[in-house]
Amino acid sequence: MKIKIYQIDMDRDLHRVKFQGYEEMQKYQESADIDASIYDRVFMGDVDCAGMEDVYRMFNTEGHRLHRGHSLSVSDIVEVEDGESAGFYFCDSIGFKKVPFHPEQTQKADNLIRILVVEPHRRPYESEIPNTLEGEQRAVQGRIEYIGNGDGTLLVINEENKLNGMEGNRRIDGDVVCGPFFVAL
Repeated sequence: MKIKIYQIDMDRDLHRVKFQGYEEMQKYQESADIDASIYDRVFMGDVDCAGMEDVYRMFNTEGHRLHRGHSLSVSDIVEVEDGESAGFYFCDSIGFKKVPFHPEQTQKADNLIRILVVEPHRRPYESEIPNTLEGEQRAVQGRIEYIGNGDGTLLVINEENKLNGMEGNRRIDGDVVCGPFFVAL
């Protein structure tokens, strides 16, 4: 399931609607429209979820190494990009409500880099991480190592992927790279 997650930035939240349910948000904003300009995109990627409740469990209790926000909470927006359930969903006090939303009005941090994430047994997908050592380490779940790909790009892998017993991912130049890795776009 390809999704994006948007969360309210407290500095731009003039009506203090963060963590408010859908009806309360409408009351405080004096409008039925969700103000997308107060939201930041904090995740984009492909997740193993069958529906919105799986998304909630993953991002509220389990976490995801590429997620840059707080745990999924009331007032957050989840965009489902594919399938019959494509659309925008407001995380309400109980469940999710499909809503109109304008992602082009949202903001994202300046220090992000686009990456192609490659995980074992999954198709590669595009995401974003902070352009920091910590962001790269979090994406590969450990210490990083750069490997030339022969075409001018670099693979960023976990330096200790085999020592840590990570699952085999892809064969590259006669060697097996284990665990998740990424290519900067």
